[in-house]
Amino acid sequence: MLTFWLAGPPALGTVALALWFYAPDKRRDALEAAYPGDYRIVDGVRLRLRDTGPHDAQAVILLHGFGASLDTWEPWAQALSARYRVIRFDLPGFGLTGPDPTGDYSDARETKILTGLMDQLGIVRASLVGHSLGGRIVSDFAALHPDRVTRLVLVSPDGFASARFPYGHAAKAPFIMRVLPFVAPRSLVKSSLAAAYARPESLSETTITRYRDLLLAPGVRRAILARLGQMILHDPAPTLARIKVPTLLLWGEKDGVIPIRNADAFLRDLPQASLVRLPNLGHVPFEEDPAASLVPLQQFLSGKTP
Repeated sequence: MLTFWLAGPPALGTVALALWFYAPDKRRDALEAAYPGDYRIVDGVRLRLRDTGPHDAQAVILLHGFGASLDTWEPWAQALSARYRVIRFDLPGFGLTGPDPTGDYSDARETKILTGLMDQLGIVRASLVGHSLGGRIVSDFAALHPDRVTRLVLVSPDGFASARFPYGHAAKAPFIMRVLPFVAPRSLVKSSLAAAYARPESLSETTITRYRDLLLAPGVRRAILARLGQMILHDPAPTLARIKVPTLLLWGEKDGVIPIRNADAFLRDLPQASLVRLPNLGHVPFEEDPAASLVPLQQFLSGKTP
């Protein structure tokens, strides 16, 4: 997960940074060859997706967090595909889905895209797994379409306000964020990712390269800025209270992005939620330790208590 909450000198310093670290978009054909996927047009958006496992099995849909892509789920998806139909896709504005032609990155738009994809794939009901931003989206979907959700899994979900991001206001990005469409230094990508790990030494160079490559996909950096300008949080309590399906919260105890203390608010407002704490893991447990973090998810999906 990339946060890109940068700090730095305005004006001349920003110009100098842009000139020094200038990085144009990469060619789409080269990226599509390096990061394979299938493509479907859903409500005018060309979604990159993967659909694996037996198609007659129970469906599990995985939604990634801010700045990520479907590739973040790879170890979990491989394991789950032995038993489930596993669908994951790049959310509009990220990865090789790229910008939404409508320019709309609201949560309502994302739930509409998810509904359209399920309809196209013939999926009546599914278990939904959402990480961070993806957790907020699947929560909205579960509240709006309870008949289409079997089970809900929220991994370090976003939703409640913080001192930096209060309710009713768009996210504020520093002045230096204006150069994001022109720069993407590897060092910045690495430091942003490292902040999401409890053990930064486990962050691989391959992972850093993937995040940076997909950040450089055509139009993605401008889409990220557009999304930030549209991200306005509202108290999620009324939405969460409408969710009646069994819900699992998975949270790294050393999450430095969305702290585990936020789980108390979710447990308060979700009628059927339980929490599994993941010791010594950060914000992206499925990347940092996919084997250990997968165990409670598999138990939950199979109907057992983790």
